[in-house]
Formats: sequence, C-alpha cells, structure tokens
Amino acid sequence: MKILALDTSTMMATCAVLDESRVLGEYSLNQEETHSEKLVPMVKEILDSLNLNVSDINLYGVAIGPGSFTGLRIGVATIKAFAHLFKKPVVGISTLEALAFNLPYGKTIVPMIDARRDRVYTGIYTWEDGKIKIVMEPDVLDIYHLLDILNKSYDKVLVNGDGSILHKEKIREGLKGKVEFSTIGQNFCRATSIGELALIKYNEGFVDDYYTLVPEYLRESQAQRELREKEQG
Repeated sequence: MKILALDTSTMMATCAVLDESRVLGEYSLNQEETHSEKLVPMVKEILDSLNLNVSDINLYGVAIGPGSFTGLRIGVATIKAFAHLFKKPVVGISTLEALAFNLPYGKTIVPMIDARRDRVYTGIYTWEDGKIKIVMEPDVLDIYHLLDILNKSYDKVLVNGDGSILHKEKIREGLKGKVEFSTIGQNFCRATSIGELALIKYNEGFVDDYYTLVPEYLRESQAQRELREKEQG
C-alpha cells in the first residue's frame, strides 16, 4: 500500500509518499509564496522522482487543522480531488496530533501552532502502549492561560511547533525547569507523520468521506468575525 500525505496548515508546505514500512520520499518547503502555487508541483515532483502516478496511491492523508485558514483549504481540497478522482480512501489528521507524533519519547507533549494575538492552537498528548493519546482536546488558548494550566498540572512537558518558537521566552520564563523544547526538525508538522497516522487509522477501520471532509479551524476566520461584528453592530 502506498500513502500520499500533505500538510499546508502552516507556512511549511510538506508532502510525502510512504508504503507500510518506510518513507519513500518527502518534500518540505517554508517560504512566503502561497501553497496554491507550490503544492501540486511539489506532489508531481515527488511522484515523478519515484516513478509513480497519482493513480498508484492507495490511501490519502491530509492535515485538517488547526492552522492557516487558506492553507488548510488548499491542502484539503487537493487531497479530496485526488481521492474523488481515483475513488481511493482518505483520512484527515489533526495537525496538532501529527506534531505530537513527531516526538515519540515524550511523556507529556504540548504542540503549539501560532494563532496570533498571543494565542496558540494547542492540545496535550501522551504515549500509551505505543499509541499517541489525547490528554487535553485541541483548543485555542492565550499563551499565559496555557502556561498556567501546565504549571498547575504537570511536572515536565515537551513542546514543539511554531508557537513554541514564537513564544519561547515566555514559555521558558513561565515553566522554568519544567519544559523541554524539541529539535528544529520536529517543530513543523511532517507529512510523514500525517501519512503514518493516516495508515494507523485506516488499519483500525477509520476513513473519512471525501465529500464531507472539511478543515477543523477551531475559530472563525477574520472575514467571518468581521461579518458577524458588522451584522451585530
């Protein structure tokens, strides 16, 4: 079985092709250009390099958020189009769960994605019996509120994600010796993690409907907030 996985939930666009036991190829690019310009060429390049066609893929995995509203729509729409066209199964994966999956040796893992205005998309995860488990459901929290939660309930946490980079000094000051930061390479949601999680969930009998699969934003977009405020005002 071959898996194609994508993530466009942050500035990092990443795609990967896996089989059931190894990574065949991965492509990641962090730059200002929009994912709409780069994603499909990235997919084509990695498939061409492996002498594969999109029709050779047996399972599709995609990050469904939280993260960039525009980026998520591009990634999810692309995977849905592939899955629909070739009538193949698709599995949506939480960006936060995939970030936590990058760190298989942490007891308490707290991924953080920048949500602006001193807020982060976050959750709390741990490993049990070789599987990633949710301790606190994904949410969008003020960074100081999150640090208060972690200080009160945990003796040691491992953090990653672009939110942990942006707020590194606040986190270090707020948690003191309770926190460890991940390596640079584990701070973005790798497509390989998306693909492996998609395969795990698929083998457990879970698939998404490519007609109804949608991003999980966790909050309204700026345009939606402005429209709501205009209607209320």
